[in-house]
Amino acid sequence: MPDWCLDRDKAGHYWLQAGDRVPRRAIIGGAGFITADGKREGDMATPVGRWALRHLYYRQDLLGSVDTVIPASVITPHCGWCDDPAHQDYNCHVTLPFAASHEVMWRDDGAYDLVVMLGFNDAPPIAGRGSAIFLHCIADGKTSTAGCVALDRDDLISMLSFADAAQHLSIDPRLLS
Repeated sequence: MPDWCLDRDKAGHYWLQAGDRVPRRAIIGGAGFITADGKREGDMATPVGRWALRHLYYRQDLLGSVDTVIPASVITPHCGWCDDPAHQDYNCHVTLPFAASHEVMWRDDGAYDLVVMLGFNDAPPIAGRGSAIFLHCIADGKTSTAGCVALDRDDLISMLSFADAAQHLSIDPRLLS
């Protein structure tokens, strides 16, 4: 499968294109795009680049099983993601309770019903360069993310069903302008 490519139309709306399939509406970080090297924790910007779809986390209690070849884990109330640059588990899945700063992955707003970890700042993570850069669902009432790319839940479920094991999301540097 070719890369999933994020694009912007003339009206300024974002779309995720997967090969010859219908483009899917997307939202990005509230601060727009940033170079991968310029990305910093908490800057609300989405990094440009080519990111592997590393791992899917999903709410089995809401969705049942998810049809995908991407490695997957069920989200439980004990799932978190460390966003503390000073902690050894920075930009990693953690088990709650967790003393350092973290995101709670069991959410009520729908954003993390499906969460795909993107291969940004993960091999190995560099403290402060950005954490929890995901492809996830659009949260109820949201028009931007904290730096991720988000799709409608049904669109993300559909796309995951035809992803291949080496799937990537590409965000073209031309979107910086």
